Amino acid sequence: MFLVILIPCFNEENTIRELILSIPKSIKGITKIEIIVIDDGSSDHTASRAEEAGAFVISHFRNMGVGAAFNTGVEKAIERGADIVVNIDGDGQFDPGDISCLIQPIIDGEAEFVTASRFMDKNLEPEMPVLKKWGNKRISSLISFLTKQQFHDVSCGFRAYSKEVLLKLNLMGKFTYTQETFLDLAFKEVKILEVPIKVKGEREYGQSRVAGNLWKYAINASKIIFRSFRDYQPFKFFFGISIGFFVLSFFLGTFFVGFYLVTGHFHPHKWAGFTSGFLLLFSLLFLLTALQADMFVRIRQNQEKLLYLERKKIFNNMHAKNSSNPDEQT
Repeated sequence: MFLVILIPCFNEENTIRELILSIPKSIKGITKIEIIVIDDGSSDHTASRAEEAGAFVISHFRNMGVGAAFNTGVEKAIERGADIVVNIDGDGQFDPGDISCLIQPIIDGEAEFVTASRFMDKNLEPEMPVLKKWGNKRISSLISFLTKQQFHDVSCGFRAYSKEVLLKLNLMGKFTYTQETFLDLAFKEVKILEVPIKVKGEREYGQSRVAGNLWKYAINASKIIFRSFRDYQPFKFFFGISIGFFVLSFFLGTFFVGFYLVTGHFHPHKWAGFTSGFLLLFSLLFLLTALQADMFVRIRQNQEKLLYLERKKIFNNMHAKNSSNPDEQT
């Protein structure tokens, strides 16, 4: 099996070379390993040090976000004909020696998407700021609620994907990819597995470009989660809003009518009647939106099938090319 290791990077010159050299040269069940570094517009020597260490480097002309860097890596991995892809952050917080732990369940057919989990085993929880740990766990709880599955860590940047998962994956967020990946794959009923792994809680050099500012991270991650749930579960999303407006309308309307029955007049609570009517109108509008958006789901599903088939065509062509040129270096 052909394993491609993706390393999205932004100004990681202090750690990238050591990380690449630490990646195992051979792994059980894997016949070929290739390392691809996606340099996301770094202003330091990240790209040159990665090349010196033997990695294939793709460079963005400007910083576009780790989500965009990850998508670039995925497309390249598909072009190369990868059977399994592992993505690992370039900041040195993860041990490349654990790659075999992530890919083994995929090789054994036990899962299609495997992610390292920092919080699944309390004995392996890393030392990190309390607020950061609390935020990670709250986001995991939110994703678990939305997908109706139990996840402990949805923000970890150390994961493994099968070929089929890569062909199905369709991410839109540029800021980050971590939470959106869970939503995308969970809604597509991909078998997901968390593996508890010991990692460093803090970077040795610099500051995280994603989680360096917790408020910025929370806002941007929330927008991605919000849009993903809206796009994959539009009926639930808009119908939930419709129900909210209806409940408010019902209580205000009940108060308005009850006041009239008791006193025989509407003054001074005409506002309750008008507000109840407006809220009921909003409720009906969002209900119509929910029904219309639900129809668009079919269009999205067909588009994703076309994307899957196009990617599979690229993948099969690469495999055919490699089979006809077994000595060609990729």
